Amino acid sequence: MPRSVNNVASRARRKKVMQMAKGYFGRRKNVWTVAKNAVEKGLQYAYRDRRNKKRNFRALWITRINAGARINGLSYSQLMGKLHSEKIDLNRKVLADLAMNHPEAFKAVVDRVK
Repeated sequence: MPRSVNNVASRARRKKVMQMAKGYFGRRKNVWTVAKNAVEKGLQYAYRDRRNKKRNFRALWITRINAGARINGLSYSQLMGKLHSEKIDLNRKVLADLAMNHPEAFKAVVDRVK
């Protein structure tokens, strides 16, 4: 019995990977074996960095809250501790936005916990 090869599916699979490699430099965009490795590595980085993005944003928010808190005479840890003890449930994202874009509102929150 002759060997059956599903060429349509194989071509579609390769075409999908080559499509993902569009925009890469040199052989990474048009040589199958190189492109396949480059795309796999890129997908690994994408998976990893979707998680790292959350860490980076949290660190940015903390930096902004700390800067706003120090302008108003508190440190970040003192502010967060007092917010927690006063049972004010504002997350870091909202606090950072207030500190950056609405300093008078942030000052009101700080005065409330002082």
